[in-house]
Amino acid sequence: MLCLEAAARLGSFTRAGRELHLTQAAVSRQVLSLEARLGTAMFLRSREALRLTDAGGAYLDEVRPALASLERATTGVMALKGRGGPLNLSVASSLGNYWLIPRLPGFTRDHARITLNIATRVGPADFGAAGAAGLRLDASLEYGDGQRPGLHSEYVLPLEVSAYASPAWVRQHGRTLGPRTPAGMLIQHTTAPELWPRWFAQAGLSPAALTDGPRHDLMSMALNAALVGLGVALLPGFMTADAVSRRRLLRLSPVQVRGDRSYWLVVSPASEGKPSVTAFRDWLRAQAVT
Repeated sequence: MLCLEAAARLGSFTRAGRELHLTQAAVSRQVLSLEARLGTAMFLRSREALRLTDAGGAYLDEVRPALASLERATTGVMALKGRGGPLNLSVASSLGNYWLIPRLPGFTRDHARITLNIATRVGPADFGAAGAAGLRLDASLEYGDGQRPGLHSEYVLPLEVSAYASPAWVRQHGRTLGPRTPAGMLIQHTTAPELWPRWFAQAGLSPAALTDGPRHDLMSMALNAALVGLGVALLPGFMTADAVSRRRLLRLSPVQVRGDRSYWLVVSPASEGKPSVTAFRDWLRAQAVT
């Protein structure tokens, strides 16, 4: 394919040979072999120049992204000697923004040769599909039960939450939650519906109207809703520490509950043993206990 691309770009087997450090005959043989396998001509040959056939042009359009990827990979290995390269990671949105990214300066300082590409999603990552940038995921830091058949999952940290509201909400409604809590004031998490019933049970309080209240997929949306006084949200400490220190949120009770699921690092089978994945996993183990 390299001979095909070079010959098409330069219009000559001879010039392609010079670029690839091959003889003109060697380039020609490579192209002839490819044409034999494909069962069609790639070039219209003349004394003046080579010109791609329609089939040759269509084929080259299809394989050029693969050639570019091969070139990037080859250059990366030669430059980094296997010590770095890209790491394509999917992260649960709230965990990525409030827990992972604030810790990343330490990782990038210690692993300057690794380029970390981050995407966010709700739910399990699909390791078989390329993302919007054409990148395939190496690993995913996701919220789940760790049961991904055929994939290696490593426990990172639990989801532990407490009840928070804005000072304005507390002034209007008080700190105590229960049957008198206004309907619709308990912000629900669609990915963890067990949290509010568990919180009321552990607090020894009669529950409010748990079927009411707005529902959000992302905890970051629940956080922002609580900040502007829309209700009470159950949130992890790594999301609320800054707002609490600035008195923008108040913790309503010392009660803390844990979700049914946790955060796990899931690694693509194709990326097991990849140096950048190993380095990230080792670093993550240390972060999970701090």
